[in-house]
Amino acid sequence: MLRLSLRQMLVALTLMAPALAMSPAEQRGKKYALTNCARCHSVDRTTPSPLKIAPPFRTLHNRYPVETLAEAFAEGIYTGHPAMPAFELDPDQIHDLLSYLKTLE
Repeated sequence: MLRLSLRQMLVALTLMAPALAMSPAEQRGKKYALTNCARCHSVDRTTPSPLKIAPPFRTLHNRYPVETLAEAFAEGIYTGHPAMPAFELDPDQIHDLLSYLKTLE
């Protein structure tokens, strides 16, 4: 039988709270970011980007209003550095990813 101390339960609940507070769209957006973007970008609030030239997602709102990224995601983001693949998102993926990015502002 697994027995947890009160402290262990509080730590677990504290770690789970942000995920529990996310809407389904935000959760799907986070999953998309982890699956497709985390190789190069930091997709959370604290870690550095694995690829130094890839901006952390938590800073994107400082460069662009997040809502304005929808068109770029729909048409495809193409960059000058070879590590970034070209990609296009469908409308549901755009909504989900933008919802997640807003949680990082």
